[in-house]
Order: sequence, then C-alpha cells, then structure tokens
Amino acid sequence: MNWFTAGEMAFFWALFIYSFARDRSRYRNCCLLFLALFFTVVFLFFYSEATQKAVLAVGFLLFFFSVLLVPVFLIYNGTVMLKREGMSLANLLSLVFGVLIGTGEIATFFSVFSPYFADLESGTGKLLSSLSVVSVILSISVIYLSFSFVIFMMYVLAMQILPVKKDFDYVIIHGAGLVEGSRVSKLLSDRLDKAIEVYRKDPTPPVLIPSGGKGSDEKLSEAEAMEKYLLGKGIPQEKIIKEDRSATTYENLAFSKGIIDAQEGPKYTALVTSNYHVYRALRYARRVGLKCTGIGSRVAFYYWPSALIREYIAIHAEPKHLLIFILGWAVSILPMLFFYNSVGII
Repeated sequence: MNWFTAGEMAFFWALFIYSFARDRSRYRNCCLLFLALFFTVVFLFFYSEATQKAVLAVGFLLFFFSVLLVPVFLIYNGTVMLKREGMSLANLLSLVFGVLIGTGEIATFFSVFSPYFADLESGTGKLLSSLSVVSVILSISVIYLSFSFVIFMMYVLAMQILPVKKDFDYVIIHGAGLVEGSRVSKLLSDRLDKAIEVYRKDPTPPVLIPSGGKGSDEKLSEAEAMEKYLLGKGIPQEKIIKEDRSATTYENLAFSKGIIDAQEGPKYTALVTSNYHVYRALRYARRVGLKCTGIGSRVAFYYWPSALIREYIAIHAEPKHLLIFILGWAVSILPMLFFYNSVGII
C-alpha cells in the first residue's frame, strides 16, 4: 500500500467534508470533491494488482464513452429538447455543446496525426502545420471546457446524494412558469411534491412558502397557483405563507427571507427547487444572508443536460468565476503556443 497516496486521499476527503458542511454553495467544493475522487482513484491504482486492473478497465470504458458516445448523446438530446420544449437559445445548449465536443475531438485527432504528414519545407506542409496549431488550440480549449464542466456536474450530483438535516421550520418552494398562465407545470409540480414530501416526513411540520410573482403573461401569481396545489394535496392553510412579489430566483430568496425574519421562533430553513438548480439557488441564498439547506426535486431526464449546462454558464458568467475560468484556459493553452513558437511554426 502507498501510504503517501492514502494520506493525500484522506486529506482531500477531510477538507471537502469540512468545507461542504460549512457551506454547500462555495465553488471550492467542486474542486475539493474532484481532488478527493482523483486521489481515491490514484490510491486504488496503487493498492493492489487487482484494483490496478479494475481502474484501468473502468478508465478505458469511461474514455470510450466520453469520446464516442457523449457528443452523440448530447446532439440527440438537443434534438429531443427542441422537439419537446420548442426553439429557444436555452433549448439549443445541449445540441451546441455536443457539436462543440465533437469538433474538439476531430481537432484532437488532426493535431495528433498531422505532424506525420507535414513537411515544413513545402506549401502543403506549412498549411498543415498552421492548421495543426489551430487544431491544438481548439482541442485544448474543448478539453479544458469539458473538464471544467465535469467537475461542476460531479458536485451537483453529489449534492443530491449526500444527506441533509431534517426538522425544518420553513420550506421555500421556488416558482416556475405557469401553463396557459394559470396551471402548475410538471416542473413546478415536481418541486411542490418534493416540498410536500419534506413536510410530511418532518416530525414538526414546517411552514411552506410558495414563492413566485405574477408574470406579464400569467393570470395569477405563481405563488397563488402553488398555494392552490398545496391545499389540494391536503396542506393546511395555516401552514402556507405566500411570497407573490418575486420575479427572479434572487428575489424568491430575498423576499422569502423577509417573511421568515418577520416570524417568531426558530427559523431553520430549506429551499426546494429542481435538482440541477440547487447549487445556484444556494449561492443566491448566501448573498441575501439566508442560511438554509438545498433540496432538489427530480426533473425529466431529457431536460437535465440542457438545464445543467445553463446552470454551468450562469455560474461561470459571474465576474469572479469568469476571470478564474479565463486564467485557467490561458495557463492550459500558453505552453503549447510557446512550444510552436520555439520550433518556428508560429
């Protein structure tokens, strides 16, 4: 057994568990979870000959799946999204991401094999060399993007698996658009059903706060439609407080916090939203000063990839994370550019 590797694995797991317990909304948790899993794999690789073979077999299967099947799956998923949800930029994300990854894989193949056919003294060779540089930049960029997304995805999935405390005093339910301006959608009913599940499992049933204002194309507020749904499922009126002014996730939390702050007694709070949205909702909760636990409701499988990509983009569009993302990309791309410059290709 490699004790040094075991120590690294234990260190990063302890660091992740500590950081996760303190605040689930921190971006550092994504990186710490990845490092913990990475050193777990390294530990298993060196643990014995049997585990080494298992790690190699799983690694090969994952590589095969990612290279051949992921782009195909995302492109297929994108066409399903467009068919079921209609044409919109958000619904195109899975399709675009699949095409991007596929293009990056083709670029990687070209950059690996083009040197075998390139003669720098000929015009064709110079053209191939120039195209190779472009291919390498594209390849590394797509690999970097994919790697960053996988780290984010692993943490979002982990948040649905790792246990949360129970016995809440308040449960905020995030709104979503209404069907035909008045009816609860499937996405929203899943959130409501999850909140009802939390309510019924709680030894001291919490107050439910359906949160969502009235859109310009809606006949009533989302909170009112949600309240009707909850009443129809047997939730007592005295256990519901509507928040019907908000128009965004941030306002959902800010206005709901105002309602909770105005109440007497303990205020241990949970927020319920779709599973892909929990992480970003917790980040907004931290901004408004609301300490809470995030609980995710299920969504249709075909909907999840595009929704998660949308969340990834939203998180990395924040100035701090955008800067970190760009700096990381530059660090990954510059060594290759320096190499090509040193050999006279650029």
